[in-house]
Amino acid sequence: MKKTLITGAAGFLGSHLCDRFIAEGHHVIGMDNLITGDLKNIEHLFPLERFEFHHHNVSTFVHLEGKLDYILHFASPASPIDYLKIPIETLKVGSLGTLNLLGLAKVKNAKILVASTSEVYGDPLVHPQSEEYNGNVSPIGPRGVYDEAKRFMESITMAYHRHHGLDTRIVRIFNTYGSRMRLNDGRVVPAFMGQALRGEDLTVFGDGSQTRSFCYIDDQIEGIYRLLMSDYAEPVNIGNPDETTILEFAQEIISLTGTDQKIIFKPLPTDDPLQRQPDITRAKQILGWEPKVHRSEGLKKVFDYFKSLSPDELQKKEHRNFNLKN
Repeated sequence: MKKTLITGAAGFLGSHLCDRFIAEGHHVIGMDNLITGDLKNIEHLFPLERFEFHHHNVSTFVHLEGKLDYILHFASPASPIDYLKIPIETLKVGSLGTLNLLGLAKVKNAKILVASTSEVYGDPLVHPQSEEYNGNVSPIGPRGVYDEAKRFMESITMAYHRHHGLDTRIVRIFNTYGSRMRLNDGRVVPAFMGQALRGEDLTVFGDGSQTRSFCYIDDQIEGIYRLLMSDYAEPVNIGNPDETTILEFAQEIISLTGTDQKIIFKPLPTDDPLQRQPDITRAKQILGWEPKVHRSEGLKKVFDYFKSLSPDELQKKEHRNFNLKN
């Protein structure tokens, strides 16, 4: 039986990865410090003999007994609300956390996949963004704590691959949505749906002309799985190239939810990228992967998920414990 460590296991992507690798017959070790993750996302796995959970911060050290076949490093705040509140923790998990897990992979002779992001492209001057583009990132801007943590993650991963011959994979994840997202974490899909379900006006930053491309969770997990099982070490974009403006997307959410809220506009945050669309040529050629779920289908599934939440959960605001010693 293959043994797989998934960090950030109680988060949105991490919990879905736990499901996938359990379904593939692996023994899964989930690891999370629960700063932004939620045990509710993986509680259905606790009765299984092939699942174990470790409450641990990978930025300190990581030690596991016995063999290990695969490591998927998904431990990191991913929401702007989170990483702007815990900038040092975000930098640490991208740097020290990645270093610790690369060291573990080296000791265990395990294949490791690290979760990078489209944010390594910053506010891009090239459109759509291919893996050859080096990005336009401000290292000292407020978003730099996340962007540069991921850029360092990629750099040290490639260094371990080239210098130590470590079997590594790098996935650059574009905007992804699905069940288990937190309603008020600041990302576009849950933010709009939460506002619509609560009867609030939808908030669009800037004039809404900035673009995003949204990938459904099932497609994203399939792409990540195929990349891990491939023999390709350089970064691969996994995302949906179906691009839309934020204003059009807000109107789409209003139509989907059957509400009559207005759209209100607020100033655009510093360094917020104006365009985001993946070039997935590499994923198609190397992995035989492309997204299958159309946005209208995926959004309907996610809307049904959010509608199933209790009134208390819909009204809940984010009050997470970010009082950390960094």
